[in-house]
Amino acid sequence: MLIVLAGTIGAGKSSLAKALGEHLGTDVFYEAVDNNPVLDLYYENPKKYAFLLQIYFLNKRFESIKAAYKDDNNVLDRSIFEDELFLTLNYKQGNVTKTELDIYKELLDNMMEELDGMPKKRPDLLIYIDVTFEKMLERIKRRGRSFEQIDSHPELYDYYQLVHGEYPKWYDNYDFSPKMRITGDELDFVNSEEDLQTVLKMIEEKLTKLDLNK
Repeated sequence: MLIVLAGTIGAGKSSLAKALGEHLGTDVFYEAVDNNPVLDLYYENPKKYAFLLQIYFLNKRFESIKAAYKDDNNVLDRSIFEDELFLTLNYKQGNVTKTELDIYKELLDNMMEELDGMPKKRPDLLIYIDVTFEKMLERIKRRGRSFEQIDSHPELYDYYQLVHGEYPKWYDNYDFSPKMRITGDELDFVNSEEDLQTVLKMIEEKLTKLDLNK
């Protein structure tokens, strides 16, 4: 069983991935944020480093999903299936060229073909965490990564709005695997143990319907 989480920045993917991994007794593969040599550079100069950052993420996520596919049960807190969304957003903002976008898409397509040769071709379930823009900003501020803060980088506000606005359409169009949506404002699983247990039960029920919770 392979479960992937999706959602905007600050949606709570890592928190839910950790809890879900503990609940199911599975390994968890986290997004390559810590010790990322490009992330700080990107926030300082997105036009210069956007393409390099997304190539870095794509490579790390490809490594993670290949490793996850080889084992019986795993959780990924962000997967390769979201990657094109972020480079496309950077293209819309003028941070990457059309040529860079095309090269990236071709590379991603080649990687996806490689995944088709793995024992498991698709995730068993994608869990999309949907939060309001206000909740997204609240969680970004609370986790305290300096390069993400609007107070010191006010230009990020418009970028965050753009990212947040794109996700519902991305989720609607996602068709690689079964999927489910969790409302992160109504069910604050990050701060409420009761809400977390409710979310875990929802996921268990979904897995049972898919005949995966065995």
